[in-house]
Amino acid sequence: MSIILTGENLTTYDVVAVARNGEKVELSADAVARIQKCRGFIEERLAAGETMYGVNTGIGEFSEVALDDDQIKDFQRYLIYNHAAGIGEPFPVEVVRAAMTTRANVHSKGYSAIRLVITQLLVDMLNRGVTPVVCSKGSVGASGDLAPMSQIALAMLGEGEAFYEGERMEAGEALRKAGLEPVVFEARDGLGIINGSNVIAGIGCLTVADAERFLAQAEIACAMSLEALVANMKPYDTRLHSLRGFRGAVTSAGNLKKIMDGSDLLTGKHKTKVQDAYSMRSSPQVIGAARDQLRWVKSQLEIEINGVGDNPLFLADDGVVLTGANFQGTPISMPLDNLGAAVAMVCVLSERRLNRLTNPALSAGLPAFLTKGAGMFSGLMLSQYTACMQVVEQKILSTPAYHQSIPAAADQEDFVSMGMNSALKTREILNISHGILCIEMMAAAQGLDFREFNAGKGTRAAYESVREAVEFLDVDRPLFRDHNALQAHLAAYKPLAAVVKAVGELTTSFD
Repeated sequence: MSIILTGENLTTYDVVAVARNGEKVELSADAVARIQKCRGFIEERLAAGETMYGVNTGIGEFSEVALDDDQIKDFQRYLIYNHAAGIGEPFPVEVVRAAMTTRANVHSKGYSAIRLVITQLLVDMLNRGVTPVVCSKGSVGASGDLAPMSQIALAMLGEGEAFYEGERMEAGEALRKAGLEPVVFEARDGLGIINGSNVIAGIGCLTVADAERFLAQAEIACAMSLEALVANMKPYDTRLHSLRGFRGAVTSAGNLKKIMDGSDLLTGKHKTKVQDAYSMRSSPQVIGAARDQLRWVKSQLEIEINGVGDNPLFLADDGVVLTGANFQGTPISMPLDNLGAAVAMVCVLSERRLNRLTNPALSAGLPAFLTKGAGMFSGLMLSQYTACMQVVEQKILSTPAYHQSIPAAADQEDFVSMGMNSALKTREILNISHGILCIEMMAAAQGLDFREFNAGKGTRAAYESVREAVEFLDVDRPLFRDHNALQAHLAAYKPLAAVVKAVGELTTSFD
């Protein structure tokens, strides 16, 4: 079943379904009518000789330069040529598909004044698997993602490169193999493709989906550590968190209890401390705060992908052309920056629990560094080093980009969002998180092997999942293989899948 683009109700889940899972898309009948009506409006204005920014004028510092009738069409093509100025490795296919989806949805609202054939080609390229090759660096996140979106536009002209059926080739060849024809841009068409923060938004939608799974897996790692450290279970009673009222903390505490359901620690069979350290008993509050942050990020992104980021905007019903700065990426770059910091915060907490697991002064009777042969063997001593290094890398990446503006375009664009930096580094923080959580899980599984009580049903499922990737550390061995194997295991969210199979779905940040 296709996802219908209406310009009103696209969700982050929809974007992920198209970008990752190949879900088909189509324009609603109302969207088609709006696009055509707005195009008729701009053509009437052009025929009347009205001056309109980016249509019959230059852009940026050249906005006062008028274009004659012969220059208008060529300008749109040259605009794409000179803006396709990115650098670096190509984005993953899913990122470009996400950007194309959100851009087509913007067009569906009927304020961009492009021709229907332009939006339809975006839709057809998505449905037939033609994905432009787009450099990952170059956008400053204001006036839209001009450099990367221009490479999408370039492919629509049959120029540049594209991926098709797993191969990288000339864009014209990819279109031909998919049974599609390139377009020739007319007035407004080029700028109407590139003038919005759609790559940032697309990355953001994918990041929200991954961050939700990361948080669930962080709760699983936490539950394993809590049981290995013989935690007092009272701090995870949802009644405690309901009395404070933060939705994320209630969710996180509920998930922890669900994962640990059936544990001897919940029955009082095992003596525990009266009160544990903050890294244990405040885990629901900390992970919950990240959940609350994630919910805000999703909300902001869904406003963006159903909004209009063009400049100018063409209001056919009012007979008005409005210029402004709706392309400014700050409303989504700030949330993405904050989400990256929130993920890093959860990983700091993970490393602190790891420290307690390996430190004999803090581990409630576990052997030093989780080895039976301390002295001869060092156990997981160096694994903690590796986790620490990654945590610091995340902290460095958590410096916000949204206040790092460097003026562009001869100071015409004198404040930009640097939202692409926000998006890229938040993705990297998430990638690093798997390497941190995997070491906590490895240590927790090792700790559980030294305990003689029954762990919770979800905890046992997570333990078994970890043991699919790494064996018990009896005598020292090179651990880089274990780290990399378990990191890949977590990046595929296999422990999460195992726990869900054992105890049912965990509550999400959005439930």
